[in-house]
Order: sequence, then structure tokens, then C-alpha cells
Amino acid sequence: MHADFAANLRLLCSYRGSIAEVCRQLKINRPQFNRYLGGRHLPSAHILRRLCDFFGVDEHEILLPAARFAELVRLRPRAPRIEAPASTPEADHLARLKAIGSSGLEKYLGYYFETYGSMAYPGKILRNLVRIERRGDGVCYRRSERLVERAGEMAYRAVYRGVAHFLTDRIFLVDYETLTGLEISQTILFPSFKNRITRLTGLKLGVSGSGERMPCCARVVYDYLAPAIDLRQALSLCGLYEPDDPRLDTALRSAITNDIAPGEALFRARFV
Repeated sequence: MHADFAANLRLLCSYRGSIAEVCRQLKINRPQFNRYLGGRHLPSAHILRRLCDFFGVDEHEILLPAARFAELVRLRPRAPRIEAPASTPEADHLARLKAIGSSGLEKYLGYYFETYGSMAYPGKILRNLVRIERRGDGVCYRRSERLVERAGEMAYRAVYRGVAHFLTDRIFLVDYETLTGLEISQTILFPSFKNRITRLTGLKLGVSGSGERMPCCARVVYDYLAPAIDLRQALSLCGLYEPDDPRLDTALRSAITNDIAPGEALFRARFV
């Protein structure tokens, strides 16, 4: 495992120009980083998560056999690196939004299955894995998408990162696709007024992943899993489903049906 991790880390660094630059941005001293590159040590869970966040990969992926990981990375389009200025005009607005929207989300932290009608594959149901967590004084989330078009093919993976806000009885999620930087999506969910979180419903707005890039809106369901899960098992359950797949319960299929009832002038979210 150490040798594969070291090889995978060296491969990721090769996309970043220099190891010194990686260490500077991660704020990890060079001798410590060299021990990871040499395969002598594995990083702690906290540093491993920082590394994965920085490079845009999942924690289980960076521990894959080196040949398999190299193939996975080559299949992913990579966005150009852009250095953000130290201060931006919108910084004050974003800071205020974080201050007023971060409270009230504690009970929603954890892992969820996100399920909705696929925008890239009309007629199919897409299930993704989402983790909502507190980072410092804000709440952020990671959405992992796994697609296999045909049995036996390697899965296409996408990672979305975003921030969550709780504003007047609605949960707002805004994220972007980290590998290409070509998509922003927004989800608005009804909160749960029960002590135990089970299922959240709402609307999702984004663009189809096909070349058409058509703006789309779909009903969405978030099924709560647990604060900690078996990531491999959960990700194996993600992907495209047929609408009549028996693994999707009747209430779920009804909640993500994208129809407009008689008398409705707008496409609206629905309670379950």
C-alpha cells in the first residue's frame, strides 16, 4: 500500500509543476512530504484528506494500485490552474453569507445518497454520494459522481465541491465540478423538522453533462446514510439506474418524478 500510494502521489505532483510548489500550497514541510513520496510513511487521516482535497481525488482512489490509478487520472480532463487574488470584490459578501447561513446545519452533517433524473442521460436515474461536513466556521460538502455507461467499462468519476447555507427554513447547496471547472450547480432542499434525519427533498439546477450543456432543473432526494460509512460499498451503489429498478423504492421514484400537476404554473419542489 505504501508503494502504490507513493507512486500515485508522485503522479499527481507531476501535474502540478514542482514538488516545492505543492508543499508550499499545502503548507507541508518538504522532509515530511519526501517521506510520503518515498513510500516510507503514510500520512495521517487528516493530512490524507488535505492531499485528496488539493488534488481533487477520493481518499480510496489515491490508495489504488498504481497502474489502475494512473489510468483513472489519465481519463479525467484537468482544469487549468488559476491563482486566485488575495482579496476579491465578492469576498465581503461571501463572508457575510457564511456568517448568517452556517448555523442550524449541525444535524445535517454526514453522508447522503443524492438521487434525481439524470440530465446527461434522459430517462435514467442518477445516484451520487454526498458528504456534508463542517470545516472551520463554515459547512461544505463533496459530491462524488460515478457513471458506467455499459457493463464492463471503467467508471467515469466526477467530484463536485461546494458550500451549504441554512437560510429561513431552506438548505442551499452551491457547488462546482473540480476536475474541469466547467459546471456550477445549485440545490435547494426542504429541511427536516424531525429529530432523526431520513430523507430531504427539493430541486436541483444544473447543465447536462453531454455536449449539449442544456440548463436543466430536476426534483432531487437526499437520503441520509450515517456520520461515517464504508466508502467503497457506498460508491459501488452509485451510478445510473432504470426508473423501474426495484432498488429504488416507490416513494423515492414518486418524489423525483419531474411532472407538473394541473393548476401549477411553475415547476415546484414537493414534500414527501
